[in-house]
Amino acid sequence: MKIAFAGLGVMGAPMARHLVEAGHQVAGYNRSAAKAQAWAEGTGGRFAATVVEAAQGADLFILCVGNDDDVRAVVAEALPGLASGAVIVDHTTTSARIAREMAQQAAEFGVAFVDAPVSGGQAGAENGQLSVMAGGDAEALAKAEPALKAYSKAIQHMGPAGSGQLTKMVNQIAIAGVVQGLAEAVHFAQVAGLDTDKAYDAVSKGAAQSWQMDNRWKTAARGEFDFGFAVDWMRKDLGLVLDEARSNGARLALTALVDQFYAEVQAMGGNRWDTSSLKARLSGPDGA
Repeated sequence: MKIAFAGLGVMGAPMARHLVEAGHQVAGYNRSAAKAQAWAEGTGGRFAATVVEAAQGADLFILCVGNDDDVRAVVAEALPGLASGAVIVDHTTTSARIAREMAQQAAEFGVAFVDAPVSGGQAGAENGQLSVMAGGDAEALAKAEPALKAYSKAIQHMGPAGSGQLTKMVNQIAIAGVVQGLAEAVHFAQVAGLDTDKAYDAVSKGAAQSWQMDNRWKTAARGEFDFGFAVDWMRKDLGLVLDEARSNGARLALTALVDQFYAEVQAMGGNRWDTSSLKARLSGPDGA
């Protein structure tokens, strides 16, 4: 497929690379032209200096940018140049509202818009193992799916426009609670004088097991947080969750509390720390 990819950051760059490796013609655009040039040189993809240049004649236009405003701006620039019947797939985590707005705007140009946030983090993008939760027209998703499989292990259609973003909110709600529980468990183990490695071995094969436990217990116990999904990004996502909850009436007391705990981590200077840094507010970044 002739594909344009906008947003070549820590997630977008490896996702776009997988598309090139799968044999697609990929034009890469990034707000920082140097990043796009480096990506093109490293992958064999085509450098695009502007959104308009990247989108010209593309059958599939993929975004992985920052927020609602970024999506709105990029889509507005891309729409006039896309091929007839093209599909836009937005991997940005945004509000459900902007997804519905973009779907309506795209339809006016004869283009389909699929909101398709992902889960799996930078490691999932690098390894081509992302989970995609998609909203929008099912036929449009089916058209894009062969390309999306280049970097995804699972793709689930959730319903009409906005449903993908709502599902990503479910994902972030679940993660927030699990990570807070993990932080308290590691903290308690240390205060109680337990060997944290042995404690992990004892509890990780039973009902307490989770991805967060398997991948973040030992680093949290060592006070290592300079990697992974940043606190700033999580707060952005939880802000979207809490805005939606105020609209639909969902009761998210724990999510709101954990969001405030992340605000405390930011106040400690942990804006770019991994989300497991909730542990740091309990016992400091260096351990118990």
